[in-house]
Amino acid sequence: MKVLVTGADGLLGSNLVRELLTRGDEVRAFVEPGRQQKTLEGLTLEKVQGNLLNPEDVMNATLGCNAIIHCAASTSVWPTRSALVNRVNIEGTKNMVNAVYQNKIKRLIYIGTANSFGFGSKAIPGIENNPYKSEKYGLDYMDSKYKTQQFILNEVKENKLPAIIVNPTFMFGPYDSNPSSGAMIVALYKGKVPGYTSGGRNYICAKDAATAIANALTKGEVGECYILGNQNLSYKEVFGKIATTIGVKPPSIPIPSVFAKFYGGIGSVVGKITNKAPAISYPLSRIACDEHYYSPAKAIKELHLPQTPIEVGIKECFDWLKGNGYLNK
Repeated sequence: MKVLVTGADGLLGSNLVRELLTRGDEVRAFVEPGRQQKTLEGLTLEKVQGNLLNPEDVMNATLGCNAIIHCAASTSVWPTRSALVNRVNIEGTKNMVNAVYQNKIKRLIYIGTANSFGFGSKAIPGIENNPYKSEKYGLDYMDSKYKTQQFILNEVKENKLPAIIVNPTFMFGPYDSNPSSGAMIVALYKGKVPGYTSGGRNYICAKDAATAIANALTKGEVGECYILGNQNLSYKEVFGKIATTIGVKPPSIPIPSVFAKFYGGIGSVVGKITNKAPAISYPLSRIACDEHYYSPAKAIKELHLPQTPIEVGIKECFDWLKGNGYLNK
């Protein structure tokens, strides 16, 4: 099968292309012109340069492919409202959908986010039919991903778009060149995490997410969404797992929600004055105080999503970061 992967050089994309190649699939990576792709070096795949916002680039990149896995997205959360984030995530995906129709692509796998569903508690975690709740944070990243998901589901219903949506939670794994989730590991390793807030998240190994996405090329139901997750952990719990795995002391100071939000509010004000992204904005501080817990039961059953202990993903991420100079103190 010939598969186009957008965002192929990101954390998820880098793990995904390797999974596809081990299965014998032919991979075409859609990459930004002039951008370094160090995580793709040495791999036997085709690279096509282009811009998601250029319909002609997208059309040419998809020509001759059997399937598309659309990982590329803008995950920027500063500024909180961004026309560019909306254009990349919404208009870029619409260009990809048009290419599916024009080039008769057999399957589109859209990489959404678990945040597009209402989160829950550990006792009653969020599932795929929970209504969206994250609009309260005022982040165009989250809102644009939700709007795009709704657009795709409507296209399936109205125009028989052959699409499946997968919704990863927070991933740990190798090839995190940005770094994204790996920034948490770097901060802990360098002793820059003084404490923990009251919230939590669901975590998954990036390789497990990649396996389920590759499975979705032939498994799962068109028009369905699948949360790709594993373990629900409070921030205290996940910091403890990371610290144990990489051999450092975990943060031991609980940070009250009121203080966390006050600090985030100051960060947002300073960020607006200086035009520089703050370490913690007010929306991010609110997220850190909430429990974003989810159930991956549907994906486990229908996409055969693996459930590797997240310590494995943490260790793989740490080893890759260390080997590539990200942990130099």
